[in-house]
Amino acid sequence: MTNDSSVTRLARALREHAATLAPGDQLPSSRSIVAEYGVSPVTVGRALARLAAEGTVVTEPGRGTFVAPRPKRVEDVGWQTVALGDARVNTAHLGRLLEVPEPGTLVLSSGYLGDDLQPTRFLATAAARAARRPGAWSRVPPTGLPELRAGFAATIGVDAGDVTVVAGGQSGLSAAFRALSPPGAPVLLEAPTYLGAVAAAQAADLRPIPVPADADGLRPDLLAEAFARTGAALVYTQPTFANPTGAVLAPSRRLEVLDVVADAGAFLVEDDWARHLTLDRTAPPPLLRDDRDGHVVYLTSLTKPVAPSLRVGALVARGPAAGRLAAIRRVEDLFISRPLQEIAVELFGSPAWQRHLTTLRAALRERRDALMAGLRRDLPRVELTHVPSGGLHLWVRLPADVDEVDLVTRARKRDVVVEPGHSYWVTEPPGPHLRLTYAAATPAELTEATRRLAREIP
Repeated sequence: MTNDSSVTRLARALREHAATLAPGDQLPSSRSIVAEYGVSPVTVGRALARLAAEGTVVTEPGRGTFVAPRPKRVEDVGWQTVALGDARVNTAHLGRLLEVPEPGTLVLSSGYLGDDLQPTRFLATAAARAARRPGAWSRVPPTGLPELRAGFAATIGVDAGDVTVVAGGQSGLSAAFRALSPPGAPVLLEAPTYLGAVAAAQAADLRPIPVPADADGLRPDLLAEAFARTGAALVYTQPTFANPTGAVLAPSRRLEVLDVVADAGAFLVEDDWARHLTLDRTAPPPLLRDDRDGHVVYLTSLTKPVAPSLRVGALVARGPAAGRLAAIRRVEDLFISRPLQEIAVELFGSPAWQRHLTTLRAALRERRDALMAGLRRDLPRVELTHVPSGGLHLWVRLPADVDEVDLVTRARKRDVVVEPGHSYWVTEPPGPHLRLTYAAATPAELTEATRRLAREIP
């Protein structure tokens, strides 16, 4: 066994064993661990490497593995409270979503594809080829490999010269907020919205202002009112399969929203993270296509439809905004890893890309339907607010008498991980909600999860 679950279990067992020993005591040899736990030498090596990385053990070549010295206790860090000042950003909710779940947990919170849905064989082959390519570890232009920029441009329908490669959607979002609005300014966010957008806005020292959205997406009338009331020059929206609601901006609202933004002399950040995750319908074209005067800054990523660690995305902007974004990108990380970019180039140029998307969409459709069936069968008091035609999430409203935070805690005790809805609101939520995802659990696991949740919502 060399899979990550085996490594996690062994690391936990060895960690518990090390806790019973004194600093400097030696752990059993790798051969003894193999025999005792029935795992492979590779699994032992990976588990020990994990413990060494976290500071639990130290490995001395030729001698063995020993319990690491206990860190010295820090006596007084109170001075840091004064030096740091106010905390501008709270990433507790975002950090919770990034936690790696324990083996056997039913995960209905992860916004990333499960291992079984990722094109790992193709990625492994592409990574090997990319690593051997001449110049694979050399520098690249700050805006990205020309071939990759062209690949994104062809998918989006724009000029490759307007594309800047970024390290995934979150990095691109952070750069956009920093580049397009000065510190202290208001930024309008559709409500509810992606909690990473709230965190990115706070990190850029912006003031998040909610603008209500419904099943047809952002409301143009309330958007115009928010611009007039706040003087904001930036709005963030997800017109296609929004996280968490799954809403798609209605055709009748598209030009209205763009007109409101143009009248305000503002920028609109279009987060198109779910373009490749269509299930029941063809995704509408990006708002960017209807924007003639450079108001829309477009963001997309390969992370969601491919794999969590393929941190490659693209920002599209025109005019001075493009230069401002490029400058921010250079300051933050100079350029994006060339091997990752080379892998993405291979992905765009391979027939395996379309095959993967076809297979992925069918699997996600099956999982979404299994989760909806489980909700209707086991949780009749829970309201599915919208049946999404794409994306990864179901947004459900809980009965008014259910405390969502308490429910999430009780669900974890049944090894079911769900996400409370209040994290997706900038201000007070209108009622208790859950965001349930179907990306990282099989249909059978989703069915079992709703059965367990039913015990907590009678």
